[in-house]
Amino acid sequence: MNHTCQNVTPLPRPADRGHTVIGTLSLILILSTVILGHASANEVHGTHMVWHKTVITFKGPEVSESATPNPFRDYRLDVTLKGPSGQTRRLPGYYAADGRAAQTSAGSGHVWQVRFVPDLAGTWHYKASFVTGKDVAIKLTGGKSAGYCDGDTGSFHIAPSDKDAPHARAKGTLRYTGAHYLQFAGTEDYFLKGGADSPENFLAYGDIDNTYDADAGSGSYSHIGGFLHQYAPHVKDWRPGDPTWQYGKGKGIIGALNYLASKGMNSVYFLTYNLDGGDGRDTWMWTDVNERERFDCSKLDQWEIIFDHMDQLGIMLHVVTQETENDHNLGGSAGLNPIRKLYIRELVARFSHHLALIWNLGEENNTPDADRKEIAAYIHALDPYDHPITVHTHSDQALTFYNGILGDEGFEATSIQGHMDRYNREATLLRQRSADAGRKWVIFGDEQAAASHGVVPDANDPTHDVPRKEGLWGNLMGGGSGVEWYFGHQFAHMDINCEDWRSRDIMWDQTHYALAFFHEYLPFSNMAPANPLAATQDNYCFAQEGRIYAIYLKNGGSTQLDLKANKGPFKVQWYNPRTGGDLVNGTITQISGPGKVSIGISKVDPDKDWAVLIHK
Repeated sequence: MNHTCQNVTPLPRPADRGHTVIGTLSLILILSTVILGHASANEVHGTHMVWHKTVITFKGPEVSESATPNPFRDYRLDVTLKGPSGQTRRLPGYYAADGRAAQTSAGSGHVWQVRFVPDLAGTWHYKASFVTGKDVAIKLTGGKSAGYCDGDTGSFHIAPSDKDAPHARAKGTLRYTGAHYLQFAGTEDYFLKGGADSPENFLAYGDIDNTYDADAGSGSYSHIGGFLHQYAPHVKDWRPGDPTWQYGKGKGIIGALNYLASKGMNSVYFLTYNLDGGDGRDTWMWTDVNERERFDCSKLDQWEIIFDHMDQLGIMLHVVTQETENDHNLGGSAGLNPIRKLYIRELVARFSHHLALIWNLGEENNTPDADRKEIAAYIHALDPYDHPITVHTHSDQALTFYNGILGDEGFEATSIQGHMDRYNREATLLRQRSADAGRKWVIFGDEQAAASHGVVPDANDPTHDVPRKEGLWGNLMGGGSGVEWYFGHQFAHMDINCEDWRSRDIMWDQTHYALAFFHEYLPFSNMAPANPLAATQDNYCFAQEGRIYAIYLKNGGSTQLDLKANKGPFKVQWYNPRTGGDLVNGTITQISGPGKVSIGISKVDPDKDWAVLIHK
């Protein structure tokens, strides 16, 4: 028998008490747009716009994180949505304690929720399925009615987004479309990545509930035992109006994201589980370090505040679900066992609505290919947005690591670790191999060897010649989609204890200059690696032959471009990858084919690296 769901009205956040009246009026206006179906009084709240988060709140049984039956494993909430064009989506739900646990640290309550980001304006209809039974949450179907909101229906109206590009809420979800570049659904712009691979334990932050170093002094880096992030140097980057929780917590991590976005970066790599032998042993989703079936509602709601801010800033969530030390430990095996299923479901239910997100099956992953395929298929079955999936390689193994999963419909991208002088060749070859296998991959470079160095601080390497030339431009000119920078453990602000992203301020600038060149001057989605056209071995070439060419001269100087039968004429302009800025002229401003022709030389700093744009 169904029970009528009751309104569950959230209290004002403690940090927002000054806005209580305005917030209440806004909530009334929002709720007034909801058109409820029979036997339903569920709360639908949010801004009710395309590409903005909408949350549907249901009342279920009064339970706790530690209750029996287990609210995470023995209940399953799913909501089926039907959109204005008749499209349907099935959203996995989650137990939310009191519905505002980020502010209250609650571990009990009667609130279940789903989070949703609509892609079309108009009326959306929903129907809830709320079932119970042993292990029902790790099954995609089945279970018996739990009563309460089971079978409830309703509808709500979504308006067009009030944001314009380049705002993230105008771009829409980042999706795989079968090409070598991810694309934003709203604007159809293609994505190039530049961001932070370190600290990998980004979420090991002292202001987050139930977060501490669980095994101080015994991880891979015993010299930093007992450490938690505070991001104190970035508190100054927090701005009035930015989110906090519990009377002002969170300013350090929110400020850090603000800084990174201000440098033009758009991606952060982070682990969600590093217990059971991991490097940091300070990041987990559960209520206790020894618990694997019950999740910490307040901690995960505080993560959600951080992730919401990343959406606002246009920063992709690179969600790394495990690491090499523990990928055989969760649930006692490497495969899709019940504990790993439960973990994945909670991740997808709580966080898949974020606009730009990529699932990573694990850092330096050791999982057998058959298990990787099964896990990826399970994620895709749960994820209503079909976010891309990747898996991170061991160092310098990219060209063999992916052999068993190329062409598999569960995977869309690489996550390459290795020495940077390999980046261009790996990008070029894996791009072609994936296409040959029938499923074009997006080629990302996500960790730079050696582990002791990676990208070192500006103070130790102010020019960053190797990362810029070999890693950044190597990947992009090989047809890759960009990089995240790893910080080696022999230097300050390393992969586990980085507190200040300003330690690599110059590297962020140089990354931005490269991305700007590709976005402003190149139709890169229509181009391909073409190094043989640029003659000299040390040069990179990227081309849409006969129309436009980009040449990267790693060591300056000049080269010849093989125009083959293309006559032109073609303009020749130069771009400084070290400082950015406008295109400038070199000693030759126009060339014509056919055959091999000199592109000239830069008028300034001719012995340094340059990018050359040759176009009609």
